[in-house]
Parts: sequence; structure tokens; C-alpha cells
Amino acid sequence: MRHWKPIMIENSRIPIWLSYISPISIGAIALGVIVFSKDEMDERTKRHETIHFQQYLETLFIGFLIFYLLNWLWNTIRFQSGSIAYKNLKAEVEAYGNEDDEDYLANRKRWRWMWE
Repeated sequence: MRHWKPIMIENSRIPIWLSYISPISIGAIALGVIVFSKDEMDERTKRHETIHFQQYLETLFIGFLIFYLLNWLWNTIRFQSGSIAYKNLKAEVEAYGNEDDEDYLANRKRWRWMWE
């Protein structure tokens, strides 16, 4: 599973539509096994979204959505800001913190993102 990659769909309108209900502007989003991007993705964005795909796999998909939502709600109460809440989500901290590391996905420790 470590080497599995999501299906990447570029030049999609889905991130644009979701940005209307999100506290941030969405450039790309992993929704289960599919990543939708409003533009063509560079390797950094692909790595970021693949990290989320791996998080989905670890939590059997529905667990990721539940954990992400609960973590976002908690952070929104804590920080009183949707965008700050987003940047502090455990899933996003792992993805942003490692999107520049070309070897990260090969060496990534399973589940660690939930406990850091």
C-alpha cells in the first residue's frame, strides 16, 4: 500500500466549487482515491495529495473524513479562524511539512501524523 498512488485529475472545476464553502481557496483536494486539481499539478502538490491519500488508506477512508472534520471543528473553536484551523490540522501539518521531501512517501511512518 505504501507505493499506491491516487488517480490524479487535473484542470477540474471541483476545487473551485468547493472553495465557495471552504475557509481557504482550494487548488487541489484528495477525495478518497481521486485527487482533483484546478490546474496542472507540480510534483510537490502531487506529493502533498498523495500523503493525504495514504492517510485515507490508513483510516479506511471514512475514518479520515471523520477525523479531519472533528480536528477542523476543534481547531476552529481553538483558533477562532477557519484558515488557521486548516493550517493546524494534523493531516495538513504532515502533508505541508513533507511535501518538499522527495523520499518522504517511501520512508513515511504509518499513523504517526495522528499522534504528533
